[in-house]
Amino acid sequence: MHIHRITGRTTLALAFAGLLAGGAYAQSQDSTSQQQDIKQDKKDIRQDKKDLSKDRADRNADQKDINQDKRDVKNDKQDIHQDNKDISADKRDIHQDNKDINRDKTDLSKDRADRNADQRDINHDKTDLSKDRVDRNADQRDINHDKQDLKQDDQKYGANSSEAKAHRKDLSKDRADRNADQRDINHDKTDLSKDRTDRNADQRDINKDKKDLTADRTDRNNDVKDLNSDRKDRNQDVKDLHSDQKDLKQDRKDRNKDQKDINKDKKDLKADRKGLRKDRKTTAAPRNR
Repeated sequence: MHIHRITGRTTLALAFAGLLAGGAYAQSQDSTSQQQDIKQDKKDIRQDKKDLSKDRADRNADQKDINQDKRDVKNDKQDIHQDNKDISADKRDIHQDNKDINRDKTDLSKDRADRNADQRDINHDKTDLSKDRVDRNADQRDINHDKQDLKQDDQKYGANSSEAKAHRKDLSKDRADRNADQRDINHDKTDLSKDRTDRNADQRDINKDKKDLTADRTDRNNDVKDLNSDRKDRNQDVKDLHSDQKDLKQDRKDRNKDQKDINKDKKDLKADRKGLRKDRKTTAAPRNR
């Protein structure tokens, strides 16, 4: 009986020792697992901080892009407004140029009509002058002929004869005709000179009207070019505005997405920190026992 008690006690001691060893081993395994969890939690927290920092940088970059896009949109709208003002001014200039061109055409037509009328007057004056000169020369020949006849009558019939008196009368009449024709010639010369002066003045007006017309057409063509250029600029600014508005919309989407990522990173970081605190408490509990 003594031997059985000793054997039972030995078995009991061995079992108790095995239980203690198993518990120590299990506790060692749990401690190792908890240390790994803590290590992983710290690693997750570091990664969460990196992700959070990167997402914040992306969000800030997107916000800068948004601010720049807003400035671009504002500038584009100002450019479009200025382009529309330039286009309106160009249209007014073209309208005024066309009015000037029409006025120049009217003046040119009127001056040409005046010049042509003056030329007709000159031609008429030349005809009258030529005709009066013919008449004056004919009268002068008559005078010369009357002088010869008068001289012959004086010699043949005497100075007081009826033939001599008749020739003196003819001579006086021919001289009166000759003087009248000379006055007509002088008058024709005056008219001719005046009409030539008027014609030359009208020609100068025509030349000036042509220059004005050419200058106004040049201005009109330049204003048309300016109008086309301003319209092209306005259309390009409108395209830029639409592009900047699209960029602004896309940058806002990116910013909002980055903000969602930041919020998610904050939640993940908070959860990982909570897990770390929990794992630390779990690890510290067995040590306190």
